[in-house]
Amino acid sequence: MTSDLQLPVVHRIDDNECLRLLGSVELVGKRWSSAILLALARGAERFSDIPAVVPGLSDRMLAQRLKELETSGLLEREVIASTPVQVRYRLTPSGHDLIASLQPLAAWGQKWRPAAGGDR
Repeated sequence: MTSDLQLPVVHRIDDNECLRLLGSVELVGKRWSSAILLALARGAERFSDIPAVVPGLSDRMLAQRLKELETSGLLEREVIASTPVQVRYRLTPSGHDLIASLQPLAAWGQKWRPAAGGDR
């Protein structure tokens, strides 16, 4: 049985590329990380903005993930001296680039993965 499906040409990934890919996938694959990055990409700026668009995310987990994403260079934290003190988060150029690189994966999921709570 043959298929008319044209498969894309895949280049060989060397060991260094494989390790970088693994680290990247582990970072964005951590629970809530991608949702937080997407919330920031969609305009959330303050700590309280993020759980409003990411249901089920606890403040404790949000604080932990924000620190990890900041340490990874994907977002930056700005402290604004006011009363009360305000903290704003925004994606770095690296974070924006990551969001752009996740779009083909999101398209793949739309095509091949079942919808949450649905059948496909």
